This record gives sequence, C-alpha cells and structure tokens, in this order.
Amino acid sequence: MNSPTDAAPDAGAADNPLDRVLVLEMVRVTEAAAVAASKLIGRGDEKAADAAAVEAMRRAFDTLEMDGTVVIGEGERDEAPMLYIGEKVGGAIGTGPKIDIALDPLEGTTITAKAGPNALAVLAAAEQGNLLNAPDTYMDKLAVGPGYPEGVIDLARSPSENVRAVASAKGVEPSEIIVCVLDRPRHAALIAELRSLGCGVVLIGDGDVAGVIAVTDPDTTIDMYMGSGGAPEGVLAAAALRCVGGQFNGRLIFRNEDEKARARKWGIADADFDRIYLRDDLVKGDCIFAATGVTSGSLLEGVKYTRDGKMTTESVVMRASSGTVRWIKGEHRAR
Repeated sequence: MNSPTDAAPDAGAADNPLDRVLVLEMVRVTEAAAVAASKLIGRGDEKAADAAAVEAMRRAFDTLEMDGTVVIGEGERDEAPMLYIGEKVGGAIGTGPKIDIALDPLEGTTITAKAGPNALAVLAAAEQGNLLNAPDTYMDKLAVGPGYPEGVIDLARSPSENVRAVASAKGVEPSEIIVCVLDRPRHAALIAELRSLGCGVVLIGDGDVAGVIAVTDPDTTIDMYMGSGGAPEGVLAAAALRCVGGQFNGRLIFRNEDEKARARKWGIADADFDRIYLRDDLVKGDCIFAATGVTSGSLLEGVKYTRDGKMTTESVVMRASSGTVRWIKGEHRAR
C-alpha cells in the first residue's frame, strides 16, 4: 500500500476534535501495548500477554491531551479493571476534545501466546458519537478493498454471488479470487463453497482485524474477507477501511437472549438485529486508525529485539479525512 501525500487540512478543520489529537500520537499508544505484549510472545500465557498490553495502553492514553471515552474495549465495568466500555481516558478529561475510542490492546492473544503471525495492538478514534457501540457478540463479515464500484458486495447475497461480482468488477474469473477466512469449524461450509468455485482460500488461525485489513494491501494478494468473528473487531476493521476506501458489510449474530440483551444495553434496537451494517454505519465522519505489530504477519512486522538492547516496531496509522496512510518504523531503548 502506498502512502498518499498528506492533504491540506479540510475546510473547517479547526472545528474537528481529531485535529487536537495528533495522529502520530495515537501510534505511541499502540506501540506501548505492542512492546509490552511482545515480552510474552511464545510463553503460552494468553491472559498475561493481554493484561500487559492493556496496562501499557492505558498508561499511554494518559499522555494524550483529550477527553476520551472507550466505546469498544475490554469489557463492561464489572468485567475488566481498565479500558472497559465507558471508561474515560486521556490527560485532559473534562477539558480536552471529546473523542470516542475503539480498541483492542492485543488482537490475537492466542497468536501471541503461541508465537503465531498477525498479532496486533489496534485502536480507532473518532469524534464523539461516530463509532457504533457494537455488543460483544459475533458478526458475519464481508469486506473488499478499494477500487470497486459501490455495492459490489452484499451480505444478502450468497458467498458465490459475491465472489462472482468481485471477479466481474476486477475483470477476472472467480477462480482467480483469493478470500481470507478464519479457520473455524463453523466456516466449513463456506470454505467448501469457495473452493468449489476454484477460489484460493487463505485460512488464518486468529486475528480477523488483520484479515479484513489485508484486503486493502495488494501485496497480500487477498481480494475479499468472509466469515464470522467478533463484532467489536468489525468496527475496528471498518475504521481502517473508511480511511482507505474499502467496503464492509456486517450483520450481528445472536446465539441467545443474553446476547440480545447486551445489544439493547448498548443502543442496538430490536429492529436492527438482522440489519446489514455498511462501513459508514459502523464508523462515521473523520476517524483515525492505528495498529502496531506484535508478531510479524501480512500487514506489519512484529516487535524485534536487537543485540544492542534496543527494540524495533512497525506501525501503520491512517486518517479518513485526508486519506493519508503512514507506515512508521520505530526504534526504542529497552526498558
């Protein structure tokens, strides 16, 4: 993915709260979480890796001059000690710009514990009220990268129909389309259907935020993302796609009445339980997306330790209003 030249500020940019939270400052937050989690790569302890990332990200938020609210986080007040849904974060609570935050301090806890690929520290930020408060349920997801006609994908259609639509828009046969899918038993029928078309299927063990974002980068060769995963991760992925112009469809999946009750608690009406959410239903207005690699993968290199006692990180930060995508290599002294 190329990094577009920074655009001039939009008209009225002075009124945009995100302009008072430096885009690059968000990278410091994901870097802090990634570095903390990296110390537990391959140690087999998912909870410890996640806790380290959460604590480091929470401390880093305190350095930002903003009045932030976590709208997608580690859980509700009675389930998580920090970065819970509704928690206030930032170093200017009550006085700074009001920003909503969606975050996953360690997207891929199992990956990290097993030293697998594509673990990330991720966050998205938008003006207050512009991120959907997605409940902690599953979401059926469908995504494609930029450059296709609007509406080329539609969750109301079958996987085969969506593959054929993308193939037609790309000018290739369906057998030339490559689809990324989480490797789960629940996706067995989907994988069989895709392979019956001759599609290439890239199976990933975890980390569906990275899987969705892979459709934006031609170097991955992945054309589409399909399958179900966490709804909060769907909002994070939609933020990245909004920054670069990709398309996203999501539909909440409820397994029981308790999950429906959670959805109602966060403002999802019963009439929307079967709704197909488009990218801009999940993330509105200007937004920032930032991610730092914990373990190396298709999107980013993971944290690496050098012989002279330093650490290197690789991050990506995107902004919707300018279309800017920055790839950032960091070098840090070991703490």
